[in-house]
Amino acid sequence: MNLNLTLIAQAVTFAVFIWLTVKFIWPYMLRAIETRQKTIADGLAAAEQGRRTLELSTRQADEAIKEARARAAEILAQAEKRSAQVIEEARQTAKEEGGRELAAAKAEIEQAVTRAREELRDRVASLAVAGAEKILRREVDARAHADLLESIKRQL
Repeated sequence: MNLNLTLIAQAVTFAVFIWLTVKFIWPYMLRAIETRQKTIADGLAAAEQGRRTLELSTRQADEAIKEARARAAEILAQAEKRSAQVIEEARQTAKEEGGRELAAAKAEIEQAVTRAREELRDRVASLAVAGAEKILRREVDARAHADLLESIKRQL
């Protein structure tokens, strides 16, 4: 066997292999590589978009939390204000009720004093008439007796 012929056959076979590879296999590989590059580029773009969306969402969440805290503080302040109002209203109501009870008690005391004075006047008048009757030892008619009681009541 001739070394030159084998070398030429191998060179021709290698050239045919390269030509077939370039003609038929290489386009498929380039398409696969381009598709893979496009997929990777799309993935990187989606990752970048996701990162931006995450940052935006984080900022919005922070703002929502700040607003919620502010709203909670406002509600708490309103509750404390309302609590103070309720306490003040209760104090005012208790004061008014105490004033009414005090006035009622004073009126009741005044009525009791008036009744006691009237009863005392009646007893003093009866005692005075009885004493006068005993002193005079005479009978006083009913009309004169009533007139005498009335004059004693007016003097007392």
